[in-house]
Amino acid sequence: MRYAIISDIHSNLEALTAVLARIAELKVDAVLCLGDIVGYNASPNECIDIVRREGIACILGNHDTRAAGLKVPTDFNAAAMRAIQWTREQLTEESRQFLRGLPAEQTMYGFFIFHGKIHDTDHYILSKEDVKEGFALLAKIKGSPTPGFFGHTHLRTAYSLSGKAFAIEGAKELHLEKKKRYLINPGSVGQPRDRDPRAAFLVYDREKEVVFFHRTEYDIQACQEKIIRAGLPSRLAERLVAGW
Repeated sequence: MRYAIISDIHSNLEALTAVLARIAELKVDAVLCLGDIVGYNASPNECIDIVRREGIACILGNHDTRAAGLKVPTDFNAAAMRAIQWTREQLTEESRQFLRGLPAEQTMYGFFIFHGKIHDTDHYILSKEDVKEGFALLAKIKGSPTPGFFGHTHLRTAYSLSGKAFAIEGAKELHLEKKKRYLINPGSVGQPRDRDPRAAFLVYDREKEVVFFHRTEYDIQACQEKIIRAGLPSRLAERLVAGW
């Protein structure tokens, strides 16, 4: 079985449609989303509609919880908060209920998917301590699923654990070893932050135990124009072309 894993769409319709078109060419068995369908950009309902129509299994992201009214965005920066306020105004009741019905994390097909940190949608996995805790929490999940796929950072990342030592894996084609455990981030579809503006995703071949990281170009200008027309902060449009 081959699984496409996407994350952090952030209401970027142009990036999402480009990524799904590329995924269709790669012939996968299922598509999974690691959360944050909405936020930042200007097509929240359209992106939710696609996720629903395509049967993409999805979990909650921290922006999804704020947009759906499950949490208050008091810890967001000014641009993110403005985007959430705008998104709340735009969401249809159907879209809002869809977000509210998403699980926070889930074991699927023998591996585990979550957004920020296991049991904490808002927390980032960035530091050495975060990674160690992530592996410890993953080991406690019922059935000990592996690998674990997470989002939130908008950075393509892969960590491996062998014994008590972990390493950062940099290969674009990552061959998983049975003696190791893994925490893997596909990067962001709708707002990459690694200085590469192309939309990011991965394909996980469960039979061959190989993860393939992908980047796809999309119509950034069209997304930027929607942001400006919506009256959202111009910074949100500017950062797309820089990939930060």
